[in-house]
Amino acid sequence: MSPEGLAFIVFSVGMLLLMGCGMNMGLALVLTGAGMAWVLDFWDTQLLAQNLVAGVDSFPLLAVPFFILAGELMNSGGISKRIIDMAQAWVGHKRGGLGYVAIGAAILMASMSGSALADTAALATILLPMMRKEGYPLNTSAGLIASGGIIAPMLPPSMAFVIYGVTTNTSISALFVSGLVPGLLMGIGLLITWKWKLRSIDLPQGRSLPMAERLRISGRAFWAMLMPVIIIGGMKSGMFTPTEAAVVAAFYALVASLFIYGELKVSALPAILVKAAKTTSVVMFLCAGAQVASYMITLADLPTVLTGWLGPLVDNPRLLMTVMMIALVLIGTALDLTPTILVFAPVMLPIAVKAGIDPVYFGVMFILNGAIGLITPPVGTVLNVVAGVGRISMHSVIKGVNPFLVTYVVLLALLVLVPELITVPLHWMR
Repeated sequence: MSPEGLAFIVFSVGMLLLMGCGMNMGLALVLTGAGMAWVLDFWDTQLLAQNLVAGVDSFPLLAVPFFILAGELMNSGGISKRIIDMAQAWVGHKRGGLGYVAIGAAILMASMSGSALADTAALATILLPMMRKEGYPLNTSAGLIASGGIIAPMLPPSMAFVIYGVTTNTSISALFVSGLVPGLLMGIGLLITWKWKLRSIDLPQGRSLPMAERLRISGRAFWAMLMPVIIIGGMKSGMFTPTEAAVVAAFYALVASLFIYGELKVSALPAILVKAAKTTSVVMFLCAGAQVASYMITLADLPTVLTGWLGPLVDNPRLLMTVMMIALVLIGTALDLTPTILVFAPVMLPIAVKAGIDPVYFGVMFILNGAIGLITPPVGTVLNVVAGVGRISMHSVIKGVNPFLVTYVVLLALLVLVPELITVPLHWMR
């Protein structure tokens, strides 16, 4: 067997075995990369160390810790709570209104934090106890909140788009703009599915608030709602880059939490910073480990091998996209979103570009597919968050998320068949 073929076996089998043993994903990537270097007769500890450093030595990646910090500040400083309160004031009185609140709040919060896990944790913490008290089916409620949480990777400022853009050298600003329509379509899909589910759920009508009360609650959320306007408007106008936008988001969340809403105490800041740092370290170590594996994958020329397998489909871009999306759905059942981006995006994107597929369109579809993987068992990171926060069994959450998962898969198929839903708004915005 050729060294390249042996390297492919080391990578695929090694990753499966190490993941099965429960090893940290970043460390698994480093070890499989080292194994590939060994069989390729390219062993050099200095080269491995250089690639580890190169994986995180990127200015755009600075956006990741600041967006994570912004999410933590939003949840601790009352910004997330006021967004949910505003959504409840306007649609909470409808039959099944808390479900509509969850969807509306998920869209609004997605445009601020860019983190599926942070948004899901905030929504589950606040809304699940309310839904339980009002007699909502707990599994369906948990499934809806989990499905709403994964809108965050699709709307700016998405951390997934930042990592994808850095990994594949794709314009992060273009990815942000292109994610708007799919992100809103995800919200519309959830609304339709929730309304369909309500036919079989007996829920009471809520109390409608007077218009003055709605406006008062919306006024309290004004400073929270100003945050996405500043972030997206600043990037669109060229005032700051996505990385600088992350710093602005963190600073704004800090000021709003400390001085405007006054719910965040200075004494709580060290704990928030430590929590954000821990989350950042996990993401950054993944990026470092993936760089080692990616470098060895390039040396083994595995992208050329994959191109050979998919070569007959290059002349049919739509069929090629369908096959790659099916492959990513299967990968998403085992891998989290970040490692999927770091390992597979650099391999698949050149094939898509060779077939004439717009690289930004492919990036949006890649992230959408990876986001769906966050609510796909058995891994389903977001499912674990909802189960943990709501103290619900994983089986119940999986059962509740299934109807919304089907909706997302239908949306994925629609965007494969009609790529203009993404490409036309992008060209219009440009």
